[in-house]
Amino acid sequence: MHVHILGICGTFMGGIAQLAREMGHRVTGSDNDVYPPMSDQLVALGVDFIHGFDPAQLEPTPDLIIIGNALSRGNPAVEAVLNRGLPYMSGPQWLAENVLAKRHVMAVAGTHGKTTVASMIAWILDQAKRQPGFLIGGIPTNFDVSARLGDAPYFVVEADEYDTAFFDKRSKFVHYRPQTLVLNNLEFDHADIFHHLDDIKRQFHHLIRTVPGNGLLIVNGADNNLRDVLDHGCWSTIEFFNAGSADTHGADAQAVWTGRPISDDCTAFEIEYGGEPAGEVVWPLIGRHNMSNALAAVAAARHAGVPPTEACACLTSFRSVKRRLEVIGEREGIRVYDDFAHHPTEIKETLAALRDHVGQKRIIAIVEPRSNTMRMGRHQQALPESLSSADLTLLYQPPGISWDMTPLVDDGVEVFASVTAIIERVAKEIASGDHIVIMSNGGFEGLAARLLERFEMKPVSIH
Repeated sequence: MHVHILGICGTFMGGIAQLAREMGHRVTGSDNDVYPPMSDQLVALGVDFIHGFDPAQLEPTPDLIIIGNALSRGNPAVEAVLNRGLPYMSGPQWLAENVLAKRHVMAVAGTHGKTTVASMIAWILDQAKRQPGFLIGGIPTNFDVSARLGDAPYFVVEADEYDTAFFDKRSKFVHYRPQTLVLNNLEFDHADIFHHLDDIKRQFHHLIRTVPGNGLLIVNGADNNLRDVLDHGCWSTIEFFNAGSADTHGADAQAVWTGRPISDDCTAFEIEYGGEPAGEVVWPLIGRHNMSNALAAVAAARHAGVPPTEACACLTSFRSVKRRLEVIGEREGIRVYDDFAHHPTEIKETLAALRDHVGQKRIIAIVEPRSNTMRMGRHQQALPESLSSADLTLLYQPPGISWDMTPLVDDGVEVFASVTAIIERVAKEIASGDHIVIMSNGGFEGLAARLLERFEMKPVSIH
């Protein structure tokens, strides 16, 4: 079968391309925005993809067209599909019907950490010889691909709350029908499709309704928004996890999974289950948020039959996900990171974790408020506080953003209208021992590669 994917370079749709290829289909696709790491994965797969959405790409006619949620009415290719009556469906529907049916689905939902937790679960199951399939909204460094079919029964999927397609406005995750469901956290995001936090809570409760009575919910007990969702009804077993906070070092009494840092930066910590020691993790990841992610992953793996002590041992070799505080360049004591953070909470936790890790060394954050919610200004009040762990923040104000960022300018915050100006500002400021963090959920006009070239840094990947 010839499957053509409109919007193929998104992380989810790129994963669909991988799975379809493994199933023996011929896969082609198209997109407007093409940048690593997904473009690199598609090239490695041998998938032919073109730039743009000229209807000519639909000749000869594919057997099936999968349409990504970034495409809407008015797109030339979409209009051609509809006018010609060509067969089409959404990515989540294709996944549910062709891959997830008759599998034990392990889904990870939440505003933050979905990619990391899903990657952890997949790695634990892989190392425990469960040979899982997975589809993750990023590229786990341990696998170097975002998706694979694996063997029955287990399939790990990142469960995104964003809408499915222009013709299906339900959240993607309602298609997946998990037996194991991680609810990692819940905050307001995606202001382009959700008006209020309650809109997102409603979608999360729709997801909970699909979990069978003999299924398991693994829920962050520290998140009151998730507790509000559960109050609307739950028909499955619940296990709470709670990593506590940097202030209290505690966890709520309902949590059966808890963590205790051994090192200040949480590169070493203990996990307890039911108040009893369940294992110890020593790894390269930093931050209490990653310790919390590990609790969720170990709990999920236990539902798949992996003992906690074994799961913890598997995590010692976990090497995170590309673009999650990934070291991309280093020279003369200067280290450059690429990070996907695009929500104030993610920015705050990432920079705070790095601060705990590097101590008094200087942190320079370069931030592109690229998400639709950021561009609409819905997080502008929370942004300054999220940057507090950085010594210097360089904010990029791209064309078309709906709010003025200049009021954020302070002693440690500067705003720039061009990426070139940002690079030159860094060139004037950079000194040995600095840690430079590029934070964006997009290509950022090639800033990462341009910065490495400007400072003659050989690209590296350190985990």
